[in-house]
Amino acid sequence: MIRNMTPQLQAWNESDLCKVIILKATGNKAFCAGGDVKRVINDMEQGEEQHAIKFFEEEYQLNHLIATLDKPFVSFLDGITMGGGVGLSIHAPFRVATENTVFAMPEAKIGFFPDVGGSFFLPRFDGEVGTYLALTGASLKGLDVFLSGIATHYVPSQRLPLLENRLSEIECDDHEVINAVIEEFVAECNRDHSYALGGNVRKSIDRCFKGDSVEDILKALEQENSAWSRETINTLLRMSPTSLKVALKQLRKGKNMVITDCFKMEYRLAQKFLKTSDFARGVNHLLVNKEKTPPKWNPPSLEEVTDIEFYFDPHGTQELELLNIRSFENYPFSRFSLPSEEEIRRVVTGENMSKEDVVDFFLKDRIFKIGVREKVLEVLNRKAILLGGQERLGWVKDERVFTNL
Repeated sequence: MIRNMTPQLQAWNESDLCKVIILKATGNKAFCAGGDVKRVINDMEQGEEQHAIKFFEEEYQLNHLIATLDKPFVSFLDGITMGGGVGLSIHAPFRVATENTVFAMPEAKIGFFPDVGGSFFLPRFDGEVGTYLALTGASLKGLDVFLSGIATHYVPSQRLPLLENRLSEIECDDHEVINAVIEEFVAECNRDHSYALGGNVRKSIDRCFKGDSVEDILKALEQENSAWSRETINTLLRMSPTSLKVALKQLRKGKNMVITDCFKMEYRLAQKFLKTSDFARGVNHLLVNKEKTPPKWNPPSLEEVTDIEFYFDPHGTQELELLNIRSFENYPFSRFSLPSEEEIRRVVTGENMSKEDVVDFFLKDRIFKIGVREKVLEVLNRKAILLGGQERLGWVKDERVFTNL
């Protein structure tokens, strides 16, 4: 599939006849549930290491190509979107979730790491949400995929054929025009919906997953002492200890890297994981043999994982050659998503505004995009306080209040 998609995307990107590219699944159960890692492991077991390495080379080249296309690219995430499926969608300027969308990055569960650009997009999610998703493999569904910023729009699945037809009629390749068309088909947010990663859960995520070691994260979860934290601890203890430590370091490094360097780092990581046992053990145990229990990881515990630098050392690995040299520190089309928590923080701390002023600011900034009010209010209710009975807001970080002085 990758080898067919890459040259076709390149051709469409250069064609004056192509105005917009739409990526969708042929069925209604899954958009894409991930790459064929079973084949990769089989290649390694048959002594075909270069075939296995080539898989990741071509996958990451395609992911980067999607991120840097000139033509508007629209992904319909109508179903399960995991692993490799995330790589085909998350880098697109337009990512349409439906009630059927299930998003997850469960690589640590099979002894791997969150790749397909995870080094880049995960640390750019609000707060420590990306760290939480990477380490736990937790899934988000439907509207929550939109509210989290993973998707740029939420459209009921029954409207997708109409949206596709409308997009196919567009005679220009202007991203603003494409965005306006998609907005015609979005659904109103259910006012009774409770965002899975909002409120107290989100506060706990930020408190616990801000640590720079997995051990610190587990210690913070133990101190949290809630049903959620206990369940999260149990989830983490089922993961490959090596995968957890590599993933955390990967995300901390990726936060300050450009997208091309993130893909190159992941290509080196993939080659190192192919040479160690956890990846093969996880794939065979969980995906081939369909076992319900966790694999026997090696090393079996976090304290026994001591040589993380081995995975980040480029020695003995091939360099990734991307199909173009375009790069960036942040996605260039983030304005089509809901405002990020960082955007909201800058407004709160930089201006003397009331809560409703902040909401109005972002409604106008996003051209009254559906979901903006819900997102901004969720953030303000969690992170902003009224100062001394005034209408002016202050921003809470680590129990400290920041204001515009």
